[in-house]
Amino acid sequence: MGFFDKLKQGLNKTKESFNEKINGVFSNFRKVDEDFLDELEEALIMSDVGMDTSVKIINSLRDRIKKENIKDEEDVKRVLREEMKKILDVADVSLHLNTKPSVILVVGVNGVGKTTSIGKIANRLAKDGKKVVVAAADTFRAAAVEQLEIWAQRAGADIVKREEGVDPASVVYDAIKITREKGADVLIVDTAGRLHNKKYLMDELNKIQKVINKEMPEADKEVLLVIDGTTGQNAISQVKAFKEEADITGLVLTKLDGTAKGGVVIGIVEENKIPVKFIGVGEQIDDMEVFNSEDFVKAII
Repeated sequence: MGFFDKLKQGLNKTKESFNEKINGVFSNFRKVDEDFLDELEEALIMSDVGMDTSVKIINSLRDRIKKENIKDEEDVKRVLREEMKKILDVADVSLHLNTKPSVILVVGVNGVGKTTSIGKIANRLAKDGKKVVVAAADTFRAAAVEQLEIWAQRAGADIVKREEGVDPASVVYDAIKITREKGADVLIVDTAGRLHNKKYLMDELNKIQKVINKEMPEADKEVLLVIDGTTGQNAISQVKAFKEEADITGLVLTKLDGTAKGGVVIGIVEENKIPVKFIGVGEQIDDMEVFNSEDFVKAII
């Protein structure tokens, strides 16, 4: 099964939710007027796109309908897809890892799928011929280290781990040293699941970033925030909280195969201007791909 087919299948709940609401508006289609656009705006809001983003999409749609004299139902859908894609194309979705070594710092709250995402990304990098080292810097939970070790083994990556409770920044320091000794291409750093109201965890994140910046000042760095698609609008507040503590370069969206709330992706990108770099739609190690806005929009509408 190709990734687009996986994506369509994985986003099936979101597609059904979107289509139910959007098609509900189009089923009563008579002409493109303000009443129609108001109903369409409400359908987008109800599809977890978010209030502000829905208003922006409809305003752009209204302008194009006037400018292009659009009257046909299919043309309205086409322009709707194009406006969504325009929002999602906020920046380059590829990883910038041109130095040897480069660093990927992975952050997010507990339970969003950080560990599995690291395994899947490590697997992709290994398939591209890169040697990967993984740092188990979530030392607050023994289970986190054990789970990460399993995924690292599956991906063929080396892992640097220490006993539970050790200072996470010291694990990262050791991992940087080992990355250099092994001549590895990429160091991926796992971190403890954080919430914006857990100050000591945010302080640990800052310490980790300081160690990376001091020891690898010239290295390319990606900071990926993992977001659980099932959390809907709550994901937007998570992005805002983490942006205050780290220079987030990209988002990894997980568990979209288990939710009807995939529309939140559009709202997250619009409000934060951070690109989605990876999307996960399954449990297998290959069930993660570079985000493609055109495929995503086609899969949901």
